[in-house]
Amino acid sequence: MVVEHPPARKTGGPEAMGLEPTHWRKQNGEERLAKSSSAESSPGTPIALRLLIMTQFFPPDFAATGQLIEELVKQLASQRVDVRVFTGQPGYAFEKEKAPQVETDGQVWIKRSRMTQLFSNRLLGKVLNGVLFSLRAILHLIRQQRQYDIVLVTTAPPFLSVIAYLANRLLGIRYVCLLYDLYPDIAIELNIVEETHPIAKMWRYINRKIWRRAENIIVLSTSMKQRIVGHCPDIEGKVSVIHSWANPEKIVPIAKADNWFAKTHNLVDPFVVMYSGNMGRCHDIDTIFAAAKQLKNEPILFVCIGGGAKQSHLLETIAAEGLNNFLFLPYQPKSVLPYSLTACDLALVSVSEGMQSLVAPSKLYPAMATGRPIAAICPPDSYLGALLEAAKGGKAFANGESELLADFILSLANNRASATQLGEAGRQYMESHFTPELIAKQYLQVLAQAAKP
Repeated sequence: MVVEHPPARKTGGPEAMGLEPTHWRKQNGEERLAKSSSAESSPGTPIALRLLIMTQFFPPDFAATGQLIEELVKQLASQRVDVRVFTGQPGYAFEKEKAPQVETDGQVWIKRSRMTQLFSNRLLGKVLNGVLFSLRAILHLIRQQRQYDIVLVTTAPPFLSVIAYLANRLLGIRYVCLLYDLYPDIAIELNIVEETHPIAKMWRYINRKIWRRAENIIVLSTSMKQRIVGHCPDIEGKVSVIHSWANPEKIVPIAKADNWFAKTHNLVDPFVVMYSGNMGRCHDIDTIFAAAKQLKNEPILFVCIGGGAKQSHLLETIAAEGLNNFLFLPYQPKSVLPYSLTACDLALVSVSEGMQSLVAPSKLYPAMATGRPIAAICPPDSYLGALLEAAKGGKAFANGESELLADFILSLANNRASATQLGEAGRQYMESHFTPELIAKQYLQVLAQAAKP
């Protein structure tokens, strides 16, 4: 796996990165991050970087972006990075009302905003919560501006990058943007706003300001890089492509006959096709439904775990057609994922037409870790097809190719050995390209470069 970014500087340790050794210190009853002088840095190993990550979603929230950030911060902490996370209270999918406002997980310090749960199930509520969270984020930056070498901001919510830009202009705080998705482009593709609308034009103007001021921009696929470089060609040299990942030590292939989750939900005998995660506005659910309709008389079961904006429509369509080859289950806790994800024979990943350069499904990588083959529904120019072809771990189908998808599913159901071969190849490819250790090193390289004046 190669990270696309400007020529790398040598990064042997904190001094090689141009950073002073640092450590956490108690000061005036409050935990602060202080620079160590050479006389006082003898205890312990000096750290390489002081990092703040700002993201609205973080465990115990079930949102996939939060789960990934949690694994990233743990990996960075193991590489001598002092990490603080400013996040929100669970609001995406969680069984409890609140998580601790402040907590420490190993060497990672976590601060949760109190203002992120208003009308969280409605689009307007999500926007309002994002705005409130962003306002609290700028207050945190103002109070703690001297505590960090670099700030990593995600697009959850999209307004966070604006906060980072303002903090840079007013306070001199250096920042890196991690783009999970791209607005207003997504809103335009979803027909929420027209491309010529003043809001869309203003948003793109602000994006260009943010990107030019950022030390680096991290995107999740080459197609996402091409999209933003098309909007702002002069930033091409500081855009890094770093994929998502999965932990092959936590998610391992488990035979359905030995899997308690598969036994509990009667998934051992049928050929199970699984869609696990958000069924959102950017995902192609119609092609999956059409394939399931064609396979309604086969011993094949479609299992959907999660929720999202398109779930209710899918349920209505299934009821209208009288299909009985679907099973719906709620989001599963992180501890259950190694069992729920392996309770299938084929995993599904989908991206709606027009969204291939705007979103990158994180569910792909844990699906590869399960040792199951993958069917991706996406536009022909999506990176998903090229990745699955390189991995020899599955096959991609264009949006609307439900008959070809159905034929592929049926062929694997009738040839389990072929399914096993595809799954094993996909896992091997994931282990050599998309593990937390490999990806965290790529992040650290980018962040260390960004922190150095």
